Amino acid sequence: QVQLVESGGGLVQAGGSLRLSCAASGSYYAMGWFRQAPGKEREFVAAIKWNGGNTIYADSVKGRFTISRDNAKTTVDLQMNSLKSEDTAVYYCAARLLPSDDLGNSFYHYWGQGTQVTVSS
Repeated sequence: QVQLVESGGGLVQAGGSLRLSCAASGSYYAMGWFRQAPGKEREFVAAIKWNGGNTIYADSVKGRFTISRDNAKTTVDLQMNSLKSEDTAVYYCAARLLPSDDLGNSFYHYWGQGTQVTVSS
């Protein structure tokens, strides 16, 4: 059974950092992070191809967030620096099984339960 388990969320002051981690069972074409703020639709944050490590980011997080993977541990991390109040959301880890040239707009087959990130101003 596929499982994606997120960890690392919490409360941080604006300008601070947090590191999210997603433990994955199985192998996937790509892993991604998404977020959903209260009253808003879920949005893409970042993704990484499992083989090759190619990454893609939403414009709103470029230069502040870094996605990485550890093949040995089958984990995908999201390092979030220079956090802003608008980064407050529930963050979800997701996995895609099939190849795609547009990971930011693709269907993801599996999702984690989510972890809350709150940035206080």
